[in-house]
Formats: sequence, C-alpha cells, structure tokens
Amino acid sequence: MKADALLNSYIDLNLLVCAGALLWLAARWVLRRTALATAYGPQLRLLNGMTVLLAAMPFLVVALNAIGIGHPPTLSDVLVSQYLQGNVGMSAVQFESMIGLREDLVRDLVYGATFGSRVATVFVVIGTAVSLFLLGSAILRLHRALASAYRWKRIGRVDLLLSDDTAVAYSTRGLFRRYVVLPTSLLNDPQDLRLTLAHELQHFRQRDVEIAFLMECLRPLLFWNPAFYLWRRDMRAVREYACDQALSTKGRFDPRSYCECLIRATERARKSPVFLSPRSPSVALLERREILHTPMLARRIIAVTEQPPRGRLGLVWGGVSTAIGCAVIATAFLIQRPTDWSHDRLMLSTVVNLERMAQRSSSQVAGPQWTSSILIPAGR
Repeated sequence: MKADALLNSYIDLNLLVCAGALLWLAARWVLRRTALATAYGPQLRLLNGMTVLLAAMPFLVVALNAIGIGHPPTLSDVLVSQYLQGNVGMSAVQFESMIGLREDLVRDLVYGATFGSRVATVFVVIGTAVSLFLLGSAILRLHRALASAYRWKRIGRVDLLLSDDTAVAYSTRGLFRRYVVLPTSLLNDPQDLRLTLAHELQHFRQRDVEIAFLMECLRPLLFWNPAFYLWRRDMRAVREYACDQALSTKGRFDPRSYCECLIRATERARKSPVFLSPRSPSVALLERREILHTPMLARRIIAVTEQPPRGRLGLVWGGVSTAIGCAVIATAFLIQRPTDWSHDRLMLSTVVNLERMAQRSSSQVAGPQWTSSILIPAGR
C-alpha cells in the first residue's frame, strides 16, 4: 500500500473516533433524560459494538474500494454539488482551496514539503514509538505478574491465580486461556473472595478483557487524539457500572455487602501501590482513579443501587444501535477522498480556470493605466 493511502487510513481512523465520540455524547445526553439512563448493560454493548466498528471501518472501506465495491459520494462531492447550485457564497478559487486542504496536508506530510509537516511527522513517529514501547512494557510486566502468581483453581478455560504482589483483583487473557488474579489476602475473607471472583467472571461474560486489549492496541494510533481518551474513560466507567449492576440484579449478592467489599478493596489498595500499569490490557476490580478519588468510588456505589428499567426494550436498543451504526458507516464513506474526477468536479475546475483568467486579464488591463498615471506627471 502506498504511503498516501496509509496516511489517509490513519487520518480516517482518527476522524472516525472523533465522530464516534460525538455520536456517543449525543446518545448519552439523550439517554440521561429517559428511563434508559440506568440501563448500563445495553449501553456497554453499544459502546463495545461501536468500538469494534470504528476500529474496523477504515480497513473495511479500503477493502471495499480495492475490490470495486462502494465509491459512494464523499463529503467533498456533496460540497462541490452545493457550490455549483449556488448555495455557497465563496469564490471558486477559495472554495477549491478549502476542499483541497486534506490533499495538501497529505502531500506535505508524505513529501515533507514544509517545516511544519516535518515537525508533525516526527511528533507522530516518536509518539507512536513511545506508545508501542509503553504498551510492550505493560504487556511484559503483566506476563511477569502472571508468571510469579501460582495457580489455585481452574474453572473451564479460566485459571484462578493467587498473588502476593497485588492488592486488587484483575482479569486478563492469553491466546487460549483466561486468568483471574486474586490477592492472597482474600483467602482470609470468604465473602469478599466470592464477590470479587463473581465480579471478575462477569467481565469475561461482557467481553471486557477483549475490548480492553483492542483499546490498548489502538492507543499508539490515537495517542494524540483527545476523543480517544474521552471514549476510553466513558467505556471504563460504563463497564464497571454494568458489571456491578449485573451482579446486584441477579439477586445472588446483597448490594450492601457488595458495596462494603468495594470499600474494603479500596482500603487495601491504598495501603500498597497499584502493581499494574494503566496501559496494561487487563480489567481490574477497581481502577486507579477509583482508588485515589473517593467521588469516583461513590458514583460507582450509587450505580450498584440503581435498578435497570423494566420491560422488553430490545427493539428500542436495536433502533438506537442501528441508527448509530448507520451514522458511523455513512461518516466513514463521507470522509473519504474523491477517487476520480466527476462531472461536478470538472465543472468546478472550469469555473476556477475562468475565474483565474478573469483575474489575470483584469490585472493586465489595470497595469498600463497605473503606469500612465505615474508617467504623465513625470512628462510635464
């Protein structure tokens, strides 16, 4: 694949994450004003589905274009059509420069035509390399943590490990096996042990570990994008709310006992440093911000006591998911660069050339008049 095609896919991914974040914020704003505000399970499934779709769309679009499927109108084509219909009050030269900003940016970045483009390229390369190094270090640290723990029990494809080096239980996985790492101190409290284990197993049911892996793999490509960190923050919060709510609504545990378990786990974590890096592809009972900031833990405790809406709402969530999915797919195709010269773009090019010829002619006519006006006083 050519350098400009790779760069365009990179830009598309970042633009899609920004668009997805805006769609999620709009959906969250609407949901908070309805009875669906406390339906954390469906919200998490919506976020997970959007994450997979956003990550896959740039590559899917490239694949569809490569086999000759697709090529719908892009945003640039729509703007050109509106301009030719007289709905844009701008000169043709200025309009062409505006819609060509992305092509100019890609060309400058590929060839390093300007100092700013070279600085941006160095920034992206260094940032990506540092992010990959930190991700590799986090994975290596996680591997060492798993190797230093010892297996306690095995439940199907899940290994239960005990560790003296961690104060907070967490879940992760390899290629074929899943792991739940429990602090050894939990063996002295059977009730907290059952609650913690149920919490971590629920993360596996929700596919939270796989999504956490995907998010960490995307970080080197999105390290500079604020929308990525907003997305990840909301996903982590909804993930824990959904997990806590799923356990409390099943009736297997008393919500008060569960909240007290979270508080005791926080106290234990504050007495010893958090072992794993925040970049570690794992899901913990408590995140670092919940351990260090009491209001975060309080919000989670409140979420445990919130009951999800009753009734069959599958059609409602299906409609919401379909609408957002269609919006993401439409955005993915709209932000593509034009693949050929359409009739409208040829018309715009003709208008631009006529406008430039008119400007050149007017400047040539104005030149002799200006010269004569200067020479007449000199002749006197």
